[in-house]
Amino acid sequence: MSGARSAWRLFAARARRLPDPVPLGAVVAQAEGLEVRLAGRTVLAEAELTVRAGEVLALVGPNGAGKSTLLAALAADLPAESGTVRLGGRPVAAWTPGELALRRAVLPQTATLSFPFTVEEVVRMGRAPWAGTPAEDEDEAAVAAAMDRTEVAEFAARPFSALSGGERARVALARVLAQRTALLLLDEPTAALDLRHQELVLRVCRERAAAGDAVVVVLHDLSLAAAYADRAALLHGGRIAAEGAPSEVFDAAPLSRVYRQPVEVIRHPRTGEPIVLPLRGRSADGPRPEKGSDP
Repeated sequence: MSGARSAWRLFAARARRLPDPVPLGAVVAQAEGLEVRLAGRTVLAEAELTVRAGEVLALVGPNGAGKSTLLAALAADLPAESGTVRLGGRPVAAWTPGELALRRAVLPQTATLSFPFTVEEVVRMGRAPWAGTPAEDEDEAAVAAAMDRTEVAEFAARPFSALSGGERARVALARVLAQRTALLLLDEPTAALDLRHQELVLRVCRERAAAGDAVVVVLHDLSLAAAYADRAALLHGGRIAAEGAPSEVFDAAPLSRVYRQPVEVIRHPRTGEPIVLPLRGRSADGPRPEKGSDP
């Protein structure tokens, strides 16, 4: 039986089309006229987006704007009502699930497991798509490097279910890194993290882009996106309202309109990066009565 299983794995690996190296700046994924409907409602419309190797692209916007939907469509996890999503120059439907797993790694918003896997076992799951290929020889190194970079190696033997929310988020990211694909699709990877680990995750994104990967990341912290992303796509009402360099997209007027919250955008005194701050108190709502005075 084990011999038959090994033969099946070898046959399956040979049947898969292994990815070619992706040149820096090449188009890795693309959405053209993309529309996605869920429960009879259009949640993404006329989306046009190009993802290139060597770049960090941040998807930003208020809750319900369509960020996670766009990310899932790029991952081929949600079907398009109309339009096209291409990965590696081919429509995503032309790839088998195994071929997709060799080309893109996906980090969902939440990571849950029903079985008592250890941290190392969860990270090792990222290597499953490469089973039976020459890259299988890299498994140990890939798993060790991913755990080290996300600072989870010290609790490699602990059950995943025993971790805090932030620790689970870092383990889930380690699984994605261990997969070693040319496209990383990360949905709110910093949501459960403290300040130090938010910065760590975005530094990892920059490192992967510098190594030639394409990184698409959904973020709510606009200042964090401005500091680390090469480009930003601002979504609003299921459409891409603006797309370009953060210095171009993060302007106070459109951000205030999209988020329905007055903001100001200032420049970091040392780096010049945009910092987005909500206007509070009198700056946002006009004069308020002094404490103890009559309204």
